Amino acid sequence: MERIKTDILVIGAGSGGLSVAAGASQMGADVVLLEGHKMGGDCLNFGCVPSKALIASGKAAYAQAHAGQYGVADVVPRIDYAAAKDHVHDVIAQIAPVDSQERFEGFGVRVIREFGTFISPAEVAAGDYVISARRVVIATGSRPFVPPVPGLEDVPYETNETIFDLRARPDHLLIVGGGPIGMEMAQAHIRLGSKVTVIEGAKALGKDDPELAKVVLDSLRDEGVEIAEDALAEKITGAAGAIEIHTKDGRLFKGSHLLMAVGRQSNTDRLGLEAAGIKTTKTGIQTDASLRTTNKKVYAIGDVAGGLQFTHVAGYHAGVIIRSMLFGLPSKVRIAHIPWATYTDPELAQVGLTEAQARREHGTKLEVVRFEYLHNDRAIAERKTRGLIKVMVVKGRPVGASIVGYQAGELINLWALALANKMKMSQIAAMVSPYPTIGEVNKRAAGAYFTPRLFDNPTVKRVVRFVQRWIP
Repeated sequence: MERIKTDILVIGAGSGGLSVAAGASQMGADVVLLEGHKMGGDCLNFGCVPSKALIASGKAAYAQAHAGQYGVADVVPRIDYAAAKDHVHDVIAQIAPVDSQERFEGFGVRVIREFGTFISPAEVAAGDYVISARRVVIATGSRPFVPPVPGLEDVPYETNETIFDLRARPDHLLIVGGGPIGMEMAQAHIRLGSKVTVIEGAKALGKDDPELAKVVLDSLRDEGVEIAEDALAEKITGAAGAIEIHTKDGRLFKGSHLLMAVGRQSNTDRLGLEAAGIKTTKTGIQTDASLRTTNKKVYAIGDVAGGLQFTHVAGYHAGVIIRSMLFGLPSKVRIAHIPWATYTDPELAQVGLTEAQARREHGTKLEVVRFEYLHNDRAIAERKTRGLIKVMVVKGRPVGASIVGYQAGELINLWALALANKMKMSQIAAMVSPYPTIGEVNKRAAGAYFTPRLFDNPTVKRVVRFVQRWIP
């Protein structure tokens, strides 16, 4: 048994763990990184990267079948599902070197390919090693949550960890769960030639603004996706190729394949947290505003910390704790400026408060400004006019933005910047956007905030008339 002493021990080589390891080692700290599975974690291997690659395949097929509006003949795409999966894995392979063991060893990180388990408040066992560190970072991420639906244990099913290895196209894919993962996979598969039914126990895309979510859901239904809401799975029966889902309200759904996409659960079970004096909650590891656990030498970041579960959040968390661990400076997490996006077509993006949240928090102080894509010239040229932006404004400052439409995931960046830096609407309005761009949607939304103040204001009209009368 080899004993190792280090400044920082990172458990988990996903987005957050890799960011901590790279940053800390390059700034002079001794770092040991543990990873018992795949370098790059869920995002690279089972999540963000493969899902967006498969979505790209679906978009290519859809474009061939819907080119007539551009003066190009529609064709029936010849879809090779296995080849689409080859594309997915090629994308993973191209990105993998960035997250590789070799690259991080080049930074000076000692990478040990073992799972880590606490054996005391200051020691972690990993294979043939016992590691003690001045600071420990838990970045073990999350995995698919599979609910205990009666019969599920006897039926073959996919999760996001297995669906990208499936080579034969599902004839009829049943998806349990109408969140971002479920809806993205639904649209990708309907475009790649499968029939798709989404079964959601509450409301599909229920965490987003309902007005904007409806735009996405209507689009998916227009493409042929069946979306059943308020359909809580009560029993699952059948076998490979013939699966049945029975819901509590008596509905029955039949399909050939099943994807479980009902949520995530934090990876804490192998860590031996009790030995380290680390408490957990229902959603993950308990942390304070600085991301410290109940063991003050141990931090938890990313999905395992039980908050917003996005790759970019894990990266943000890494920056927060590096400031604290390496420089001893106070650093706390803020979430008001954290954006997220669902990469359906049209895309759905959010940062800060939704309209409903803002009304509850700010009441009559709230102003909601809107701008529709159908008034954006580039959207008209691209035939991408389905969508809108809503910006929630309090005393001249945005407190939230919701966007549905073409490139919504790109457009939300500006509002994330605005919220992070507490910018005013006047600063957004002062921006000059090149014409014609989709980005003008943001500027026009800011302009919509000032329109009634300038054009519907009697005082402004009186001042202008006075100036015109007296200024030569």
